[in-house]
Amino acid sequence: MSRTIKRGPPPRRPAPRRKQPVRKVSRMDRLVGALPVSEPTLRRAATWVVTGGVVAIGLVVATALGLPGMIGDAIGEGAGRAGFRVTGVEIVGQHHMDSNTIRAVALDQPSLAMPLVDLAHIRERLLAYGWVEDAAVSRRLPDTLLVTIKERTPAAIWQDNGQLTLIDATGALLDPVDRNAMPDLPLVIGPGADRQEAGYQKLLAAAPALKPRVTAATWVGNRRWDLLFDSGETLKLPETDAADALVTFAEKDGAHPLLGRGWLSFDMRDASKLVARKPGANVAHAIPDDETSTAPAGLAADIQMGADT
Repeated sequence: MSRTIKRGPPPRRPAPRRKQPVRKVSRMDRLVGALPVSEPTLRRAATWVVTGGVVAIGLVVATALGLPGMIGDAIGEGAGRAGFRVTGVEIVGQHHMDSNTIRAVALDQPSLAMPLVDLAHIRERLLAYGWVEDAAVSRRLPDTLLVTIKERTPAAIWQDNGQLTLIDATGALLDPVDRNAMPDLPLVIGPGADRQEAGYQKLLAAAPALKPRVTAATWVGNRRWDLLFDSGETLKLPETDAADALVTFAEKDGAHPLLGRGWLSFDMRDASKLVARKPGANVAHAIPDDETSTAPAGLAADIQMGADT
């Protein structure tokens, strides 16, 4: 007797797996991924930027439409409550001026809401300080003011009535000077000498060989200069054509040294002659031949020794 074997249905083959589409990475996604900040941080930053732009546009529109100031103030204060409020000051370019003074000026505002900070007023106040030649103030959202300072360069020390003050090449007053810590700068002496600094620098530039040897200059009678050299002599210059006189003196000193040869002073107030003085001399006379060792050969005729005139 034969058996009938029933066969079940053939096993089902597993359905082929569908290929997942490859997600294309855009250039922007690659750029964002390369940044050293997380994507949530970038989203927050973008939100701040957009909010700041909306606030700025709101203020511009309010101003253009002539809306009352209180509306603009309200918008600005709203931005402050949203996080756009000054909490810090970043300073660039400051070397001599007190940084605390700069911060105090920047933060001295009726409101520290970022849109309401008066940048032009901050700059104007900073320019009133001697050290500040120029300044720029800008907002760094959301909460920082950026102050960029260009300081003046010290050029000389001005002495007047016993007071010493650092000045730049234009005569701008920078800072008091401590006698025990004098910087290595030329000294200009006398009332008004600070206002003559630009002309004094031009005078020295006319004779560059002598400039390093000038240690001090006195502004006499608000009309002319007396120069003091590092070897101790004083050169009295005329009221007019002082640069020409200094060049002439430099040429004579270059041909036959005058400085460091025992003279006390030289007087060129009379353009026709060079008058020299030795310590203790009080009578004017021509330098005799036996003293030509201390005077340049060939100049005995136009160099005289005597009292100041």
